[in-house]
Amino acid sequence: MLLRESAASIAVRALDNSLYLHLTEQFVHMHGYRPGAAEVRSWERSIPALLAVLNEAGLDRVEVMLEYALPLNSKRADAVLAGVHPVTGEPSYVVVELKQWSQALPDEGDPTLCRVDAYAHPVLNPVEQVRRYCAYLVNFNGAVAEHGHRVSGVAFLHNATEFGVAGLRDIERDGHGALFTGERRGAFIEYLRSRLSDSEPGARAADELCDGVTVPSKQLMSVAAEEVRERKQFVLLDEQQVAYRMVLNAVQKAKNADRKEVVIVTGGPGTGKSVIALQLLGELYRRGVPALHATGSQSFTKTMRKIAGTRKKEVQDLFKYFNSFMTAEKNSLGALICDEAHRIRETSANRYTRAALRTGRAQIDELIDVAYVPVFFLDEHQVVRPGEMGTVADIRAAAARRDIPVHVVPLDSQFRCGGSDAYLRWVVRLLGLEPGGPVTWEPDGRMQLLVADSPQEMEAFLQARREQGYGARMSAGYCWRWSPEPRPGEPLPPDVVIGDWARPWNLRGDRAVSGAPPAALWATDPAGFGQVGCVYTAQGFEYDWSGVIIGPDLVWREDRWITDRNASKDPVFKKATPDADVDRLIRNTYKVLLTRGMVGTVVYSTDAETRDKLRALVAEGELQAVPA
Repeated sequence: MLLRESAASIAVRALDNSLYLHLTEQFVHMHGYRPGAAEVRSWERSIPALLAVLNEAGLDRVEVMLEYALPLNSKRADAVLAGVHPVTGEPSYVVVELKQWSQALPDEGDPTLCRVDAYAHPVLNPVEQVRRYCAYLVNFNGAVAEHGHRVSGVAFLHNATEFGVAGLRDIERDGHGALFTGERRGAFIEYLRSRLSDSEPGARAADELCDGVTVPSKQLMSVAAEEVRERKQFVLLDEQQVAYRMVLNAVQKAKNADRKEVVIVTGGPGTGKSVIALQLLGELYRRGVPALHATGSQSFTKTMRKIAGTRKKEVQDLFKYFNSFMTAEKNSLGALICDEAHRIRETSANRYTRAALRTGRAQIDELIDVAYVPVFFLDEHQVVRPGEMGTVADIRAAAARRDIPVHVVPLDSQFRCGGSDAYLRWVVRLLGLEPGGPVTWEPDGRMQLLVADSPQEMEAFLQARREQGYGARMSAGYCWRWSPEPRPGEPLPPDVVIGDWARPWNLRGDRAVSGAPPAALWATDPAGFGQVGCVYTAQGFEYDWSGVIIGPDLVWREDRWITDRNASKDPVFKKATPDADVDRLIRNTYKVLLTRGMVGTVVYSTDAETRDKLRALVAEGELQAVPA
């Protein structure tokens, strides 16, 4: 959070204008960049409106937590009010979403979305937004995990009249989502007084919430069965829910109008693309809409089939590959959920494709043609192989050739890497994927970043984390050759050799060998820890602790990174692959590897000068010793 003090104390700060300076300084420290003008303007206008209501309600002893960060993602509630319930005497919390809107209308009959003049696209109804913040807080904060009744939520539209936002109230159903306007200040005051005592300080309740153990994130793979077959396991927030609703609405409209639509959902690693994809598949499955999930990742598809379809064969059949639709009839599906669409290739044909099917038809065209609503989830910065061409521009162009409308929904919130926006920015700056050059890592309390002096030190640290109950994996750049896989019972060949330390790569085949899991399950089977994973088995997955070995294909020299294509053993790089493409793909590879961890990342480079640079950037993150 950016600030936590009593309502009375924050009101004093607001009067002498030190409040907004403090919030700005804290924001820069936590995120590494200055807040936008719109955000500062909202602080200056909305926070005083909330403080005035608290003062009039006599709740000056309530603890106010501004810009409260939700656990394990980068979303922030505008304010959380902590106090004591006036009847039960238990801790009581009110999550507040502040809006400056003067009016808003429900979107085309879907009251969970609304239209505001300031935005070109629909946004989430603030009642639904704050309701989901409450549900997420209960799901992921141990202090309230068993006490959901202690959390309530309100949207305060202090500039709005009742007439201007009347249509948004249709979804008010519980205490987790109520809406108040400037015209209903009295009702808002009564609401707050019914949940927060005016005679008890809220500091202890705030302590309890802040000290609440973060409930471990429900791993995507371990709940896929429930996700697809039975019920929702994840709470979608803000633009995630907008994307979800827009796809469902597009499917309904396409059915009614007999007209295709394309939806593209863009976002970096950890923004929840795969979570939304699974929820959509589950909801469409429950509604009886013919839909399939497809990826270009063998590991991801096989894992989904294994876990989601453990008991039902038909569930396994929901998970396909991008090249599965070469002979499919047009519009045979209501929707096709294309996850990791950045891995779309030029054509579906490969060396095993029979001659009759080698038509040269573009894979994007096949995916668009097969469904009334093809949905593409992608991150253009995760392209790691030559020939991968799933970009917004490519999909738009293919849709335009058919006169099909395209809707693009960007996802900005970060759920991987402890929800640390600062860490993601550090990674992309480190690798030169954004301008400005590498910056020093400043711990933000969300993501841990450590530098190891040797692979032995890295492995020992990760093993200690495993003994504490965390999941962990080691991965590396593709800088060591792969030996043929051994016969069952034989030891795995130790291909990744660094000095006197050697470990095997993850398996490439579909069966377990010598206790190691098949390639598709390396990231999810605990037995995968003994092998070093490559980008193709790590991409699309996450684990608590990530150990990353930067190989000799990417080294720091004086003031910049140098990529050495000769140090890469990746067979996808051909002589004809341009140096610029190799450089970009190697950097993208390390971005993928460095963004797999949920709790922390340990990084090691095989190059001494590169290790020195990493130590200089992560001065407080050296592994001095392996904690007990």
